[in-house]
Amino acid sequence: MRKWWPLVAVCLGAFILLVDVTIVNVALPRMADDLDASFSSLQWVVDAYALSLAALLLAAGSAADLFGHRRLYVLGLVLFALASLACGLAPNAGVLVAARAVQGAGGAAMFATSAALLGATYHGRDRGTAFGIWGAVNGAAAAAGPVLGGLLTEHIGWQAIFLVNLPIAAAAVWLTLRVIRADRRATSGNRGRLDAAGAVTFTLAAAAVTYALIRSAEDGWTSATVLVSFAVAAAALLAFVLAETRLARRGGLPLLDLALLRRPSFAGLMGGALLFQGGAFGCLVLVSLWLQSVLGLGPVAGGVALMPMAALSFLVAAVAGRHVQRIAPRLPIGAGMLLVAAGMYLLYDGMSAGADRSSLIAGLAVAGAGVGLATPVLVSAATGSVPPQRMGMAAGAVNTFRQLGMTLFIAVLGAVFTHTARQELAGSVPDAHDAASALAGGQAQRLVAAAPEGRRAAAENVVHHAFASGLQDVFLWSAGAAALGAVLVLALVRPTPSRPAADAPAERPVRVAEEV
Repeated sequence: MRKWWPLVAVCLGAFILLVDVTIVNVALPRMADDLDASFSSLQWVVDAYALSLAALLLAAGSAADLFGHRRLYVLGLVLFALASLACGLAPNAGVLVAARAVQGAGGAAMFATSAALLGATYHGRDRGTAFGIWGAVNGAAAAAGPVLGGLLTEHIGWQAIFLVNLPIAAAAVWLTLRVIRADRRATSGNRGRLDAAGAVTFTLAAAAVTYALIRSAEDGWTSATVLVSFAVAAAALLAFVLAETRLARRGGLPLLDLALLRRPSFAGLMGGALLFQGGAFGCLVLVSLWLQSVLGLGPVAGGVALMPMAALSFLVAAVAGRHVQRIAPRLPIGAGMLLVAAGMYLLYDGMSAGADRSSLIAGLAVAGAGVGLATPVLVSAATGSVPPQRMGMAAGAVNTFRQLGMTLFIAVLGAVFTHTARQELAGSVPDAHDAASALAGGQAQRLVAAAPEGRRAAAENVVHHAFASGLQDVFLWSAGAAALGAVLVLALVRPTPSRPAADAPAERPVRVAEEV
């Protein structure tokens, strides 16, 4: 049992950082009431965390390679805990959003180091088991967030969804310092310096493109704010490529080894990670809003309605995670993405104006099975493709693309939903634009209540139909993203060497593909 304590320490951190991606979804209406803030402004509570997490993952992975994975993991846990305390004590929406951004920075340090710590601690068959369990925790945590958020919000208060992180983070810090050995720092000199230029330019590019997509749902794609943000993102991305290329030529350690992206296997894994995460989880914010604002469920009932995804992702990852490490990674990853696409199509097929929460069961269960099958292999495939001293870079890269996928798809799917709802509401309400924005903000009941008493039944039918039509388009986009990710992975990721990963020597990382 002692050999599994490092896995427990890593899983504790992974659980709280991934739960906090989705745990706030069902609590947003209560936060808006308590903080006297508009619902749309509180959506930044979700976006600020996801944006900070995605933008800083590569920088955190590079810093971990230079200064030690255990050291940065512990630092991330401490920062995450302090930010969680600030979230729980926040007196207004502005403080809450700022604290969530800091929380995302701590989460980036934890996320970028978790897989590297496991890869350095476990070898052979134990490595497959460790990554299988860790992948199960990853998949279940993101899907279980709405359930836990509903329980804590309804029975204690929304502050509890943040304060519960404190004892878990404290236990993870104590356990990490006791059972995980400190790893060696990178050598001194030019190769031991943090790529500050790469970190700044990549973070700016990720932040700008995410901000542009978020604003597009409200301001439109041609607004000055959106266009300027896209221009800033493009300029920052170009600067990032130039900075990384120049540093690599000088023999330094770039934030991201761009040469890997020219190889089909690594590029396929990164593209697949982005489309997988966005296709699987990008729709959950809107599904949670439908459950509460349209069907009238409470936070707990709304969270429980999403349980099939959490349960199946955990079970499949726990059962299959150890075994799928031995076969070509493109097969379980591609199959998992196809299952996510199938699940999203089932959700599309079952959605209608008269649908209830039972219409989600089959689709969420199938998508959850896909999440559980693909997640463990996706992460271990990336970290196993590079030398041990660059495992932090690989973990940061794959998790950056995953979180960017979720962040970008939340924004894109929000715009898709608003556009479809606006078309459905046109002619039925005085201002279809404002009404569609209200639906996307979880204010369906307020729209119905604002109608004349004699027309409220008709208004309710219009609202149900508009929300269902918007969700149908969201599910179709999600299915298409997951299917495209499967095509990329199956076409680009090369087969593994003939020797199973479980039989690889302990001193060598598991290889993913001969070309990578």
